Amino acid sequence: MHIGVYLAHPRPGSFNHAVFHAVVEELRGRGADVSAHDLCAEGFDPLLSAGETGTVEEAARAQDAQVALHRARVAALDALVFVHPNWWGMPPAVLTGWVQRVLVPGVAYKLGTAQGEPAGLLGAGKALVLNTSDTPAAREESEFGDPLHSIWSACVLPYVGIRDVRRVVFRTVGDSTGGEREAWLDRARREAAALLD
Repeated sequence: MHIGVYLAHPRPGSFNHAVFHAVVEELRGRGADVSAHDLCAEGFDPLLSAGETGTVEEAARAQDAQVALHRARVAALDALVFVHPNWWGMPPAVLTGWVQRVLVPGVAYKLGTAQGEPAGLLGAGKALVLNTSDTPAAREESEFGDPLHSIWSACVLPYVGIRDVRRVVFRTVGDSTGGEREAWLDRARREAAALLD
Protein backbone atom coordinates (compact mmCIF):
# COMPACT_ATOMS: atom_id res chain seq x y z
CA MET A 1 0.00 0.00 0.00
CA HIS A 2 1.38 3.43 -0.97
CA ILE A 3 0.66 6.10 1.65
CA GLY A 4 1.56 9.79 1.58
CA VAL A 5 2.19 11.40 4.97
CA TYR A 6 2.26 15.21 5.05
CA LEU A 7 3.47 17.34 7.97
CA ALA A 8 2.67 21.04 8.20
CA HIS A 9 4.50 22.55 11.18
CA PRO A 10 7.53 24.85 10.92
CA ARG A 11 9.20 24.11 14.27
CA PRO A 12 11.45 21.04 14.49
CA GLY A 13 10.89 19.30 17.80
CA SER A 14 7.18 20.15 17.92
CA PHE A 15 4.65 17.53 18.99
CA ASN A 16 3.40 17.55 15.39
CA HIS A 17 6.85 16.36 14.34
CA ALA A 18 6.69 13.56 16.92
CA VAL A 19 3.29 12.48 15.55
CA PHE A 20 4.61 12.59 11.98
CA HIS A 21 7.66 10.45 12.79
CA ALA A 22 5.58 7.96 14.81
CA VAL A 23 3.13 7.52 11.93
CA VAL A 24 5.83 7.14 9.28
CA GLU A 25 7.73 4.62 11.42
CA GLU A 26 4.56 2.62 12.16
CA LEU A 27 3.48 2.44 8.54
CA ARG A 28 6.94 1.51 7.25
CA GLY A 29 7.26 -1.09 10.00
CA ARG A 30 4.06 -2.69 8.71
CA GLY A 31 5.38 -2.85 5.13
CA ALA A 32 3.70 0.22 3.62
CA ASP A 33 5.47 2.19 0.90
CA VAL A 34 5.50 5.65 2.54
CA SER A 35 6.14 8.99 0.86
CA ALA A 36 6.91 11.23 3.85
CA HIS A 37 6.80 14.99 3.31
CA ASP A 38 7.72 17.62 5.89
CA LEU A 39 6.36 20.49 3.79
CA CYS A 40 8.11 23.25 5.75
CA ALA A 41 11.49 21.49 5.73
CA GLU A 42 11.09 20.87 1.98
CA GLY A 43 10.44 24.58 1.47
CA PHE A 44 7.14 23.93 -0.30
CA ASP A 45 5.95 27.26 -1.71
CA PRO A 46 2.27 27.72 -0.79
CA LEU A 47 1.72 30.70 -3.09
CA LEU A 48 -0.62 29.90 -5.96
CA SER A 49 0.56 31.63 -9.13
CA ALA A 50 -1.73 33.46 -11.53
CA GLY A 51 -0.99 30.85 -14.20
CA GLU A 52 -2.25 28.11 -11.90
CA THR A 53 -5.68 29.75 -11.66
CA GLY A 54 -6.50 29.72 -15.37
CA THR A 55 -8.20 27.04 -17.43
CA VAL A 56 -8.17 23.39 -16.41
CA GLU A 57 -5.35 22.78 -18.87
CA GLU A 58 -3.31 25.68 -17.47
CA ALA A 59 -3.93 24.63 -13.88
CA ALA A 60 -2.92 21.03 -14.61
CA ARG A 61 0.43 22.12 -16.02
CA ALA A 62 2.71 22.60 -13.04
CA GLN A 63 5.36 25.17 -13.83
CA ASP A 64 7.15 24.34 -10.59
CA ALA A 65 9.12 21.06 -10.47
CA GLN A 66 8.31 20.49 -6.80
CA VAL A 67 4.59 20.95 -7.41
CA ALA A 68 4.75 18.63 -10.42
CA LEU A 69 6.42 15.96 -8.27
CA HIS A 70 3.74 16.28 -5.56
CA ARG A 71 0.97 16.07 -8.17
CA ALA A 72 2.44 12.91 -9.67
CA ARG A 73 2.90 11.30 -6.27
CA VAL A 74 -0.54 12.12 -4.89
CA ALA A 75 -2.16 10.63 -7.99
CA ALA A 76 -0.54 7.26 -7.18
CA LEU A 77 -1.44 7.04 -3.47
CA ASP A 78 -3.75 4.53 -1.79
CA ALA A 79 -4.17 6.67 1.35
CA LEU A 80 -3.14 10.06 2.71
CA VAL A 81 -2.23 11.21 6.22
CA PHE A 82 -2.10 14.88 7.22
CA VAL A 83 -0.47 16.02 10.47
CA HIS A 84 -0.96 19.66 11.43
CA PRO A 85 -1.98 22.05 14.18
CA ASN A 86 -5.25 23.93 14.29
CA TRP A 87 -4.30 27.55 13.64
CA TRP A 88 -7.27 29.92 13.55
CA GLY A 89 -9.56 27.03 12.61
CA MET A 90 -7.43 26.30 9.53
CA PRO A 91 -4.44 24.19 8.54
CA PRO A 92 -1.19 26.18 8.39
CA ALA A 93 -0.64 28.17 5.19
CA VAL A 94 1.88 25.68 3.79
CA LEU A 95 -0.74 22.91 3.81
CA THR A 96 -3.52 25.14 2.51
CA GLY A 97 -1.19 26.13 -0.33
CA TRP A 98 -0.35 22.47 -0.95
CA VAL A 99 -4.06 21.70 -1.33
CA GLN A 100 -4.57 24.62 -3.70
CA ARG A 101 -1.50 23.90 -5.83
CA VAL A 102 -1.52 20.08 -5.85
CA LEU A 103 -5.18 19.02 -5.74
CA VAL A 104 -6.05 20.80 -8.97
CA PRO A 105 -8.52 20.02 -11.78
CA GLY A 106 -7.18 17.34 -14.05
CA VAL A 107 -5.07 15.88 -11.24
CA ALA A 108 -7.42 15.45 -8.27
CA TYR A 109 -10.88 16.09 -9.72
CA LYS A 110 -12.81 17.11 -12.81
CA LEU A 111 -16.02 18.99 -13.43
CA GLY A 112 -18.34 18.27 -16.33
CA THR A 113 -19.78 21.78 -16.04
CA ALA A 114 -19.14 24.71 -13.73
CA GLN A 115 -22.38 23.91 -11.91
CA GLY A 116 -21.85 20.14 -11.90
CA GLU A 117 -20.78 17.77 -9.19
CA PRO A 118 -17.05 17.06 -9.10
CA ALA A 119 -15.72 13.66 -10.06
CA GLY A 120 -12.79 12.76 -7.83
CA LEU A 121 -9.75 11.50 -9.69
CA LEU A 122 -7.55 10.34 -6.83
CA GLY A 123 -7.21 6.62 -6.31
CA ALA A 124 -6.74 7.01 -2.57
CA GLY A 125 -9.73 5.56 -0.78
CA LYS A 126 -8.80 6.68 2.76
CA ALA A 127 -7.40 9.68 4.57
CA LEU A 128 -6.39 10.28 8.17
CA VAL A 129 -6.09 13.79 9.60
CA LEU A 130 -4.20 14.14 12.88
CA ASN A 131 -4.61 17.58 14.44
CA THR A 132 -3.22 19.24 17.51
CA SER A 133 -5.08 22.00 19.28
CA ASP A 134 -4.84 24.23 22.33
CA THR A 135 -8.56 24.98 22.32
CA PRO A 136 -10.67 22.81 24.65
CA ALA A 137 -13.22 20.70 22.75
CA ALA A 138 -16.29 22.19 24.46
CA ARG A 139 -15.20 25.74 23.64
CA GLU A 140 -14.31 24.92 20.05
CA GLU A 141 -17.63 23.19 19.41
CA SER A 142 -19.75 25.86 21.09
CA GLU A 143 -17.95 28.86 19.58
CA PHE A 144 -16.54 27.67 16.28
CA GLY A 145 -18.31 24.43 15.31
CA ASP A 146 -15.10 22.51 14.47
CA PRO A 147 -14.13 24.21 11.19
CA LEU A 148 -11.36 21.67 10.48
CA HIS A 149 -13.94 18.89 10.30
CA SER A 150 -15.78 20.86 7.62
CA ILE A 151 -12.60 21.65 5.71
CA TRP A 152 -11.35 18.06 5.50
CA SER A 153 -14.51 15.92 5.70
CA ALA A 154 -16.95 18.07 3.75
CA CYS A 155 -14.93 20.30 1.45
CA VAL A 156 -11.52 18.98 0.40
CA LEU A 157 -11.28 15.21 0.60
CA PRO A 158 -14.72 14.12 -0.70
CA TYR A 159 -14.25 16.57 -3.59
CA VAL A 160 -11.21 14.61 -4.80
CA GLY A 161 -12.87 11.23 -4.32
CA ILE A 162 -11.82 10.23 -0.80
CA ARG A 163 -14.89 9.07 1.11
CA ASP A 164 -13.28 7.36 4.12
CA VAL A 165 -12.04 10.37 6.11
CA ARG A 166 -10.84 9.77 9.66
CA ARG A 167 -9.78 12.51 12.04
CA VAL A 168 -8.27 12.60 15.52
CA VAL A 169 -7.63 15.76 17.56
CA PHE A 170 -5.02 15.80 20.32
CA ARG A 171 -5.81 18.53 22.84
CA THR A 172 -4.80 20.57 24.68
CA VAL A 173 -1.17 20.19 23.76
CA GLY A 174 0.20 23.27 25.53
CA ASP A 175 -0.55 21.95 29.02
CA SER A 176 -0.26 18.22 28.30
CA THR A 177 1.91 15.86 30.33
CA GLY A 178 4.57 13.52 29.01
CA GLY A 179 2.24 10.61 29.72
CA GLU A 180 -0.58 12.19 27.73
CA ARG A 181 1.73 12.77 24.80
CA GLU A 182 2.92 9.18 24.84
CA ALA A 183 -0.69 7.99 24.86
CA TRP A 184 -1.45 10.31 21.93
CA LEU A 185 1.52 8.96 19.97
CA ASP A 186 0.25 5.41 20.58
CA ARG A 187 -3.19 6.50 19.31
CA ALA A 188 -1.61 8.05 16.21
CA ARG A 189 0.21 4.79 15.51
CA ARG A 190 -2.99 2.73 15.92
CA GLU A 191 -4.97 5.06 13.66
CA ALA A 192 -2.25 4.92 10.99
CA ALA A 193 -2.07 1.12 11.20
CA ALA A 194 -5.86 0.93 10.73
CA LEU A 195 -5.44 2.46 7.27
CA LEU A 196 -3.85 -0.79 6.18
CA ASP A 197 -6.97 -2.85 6.99
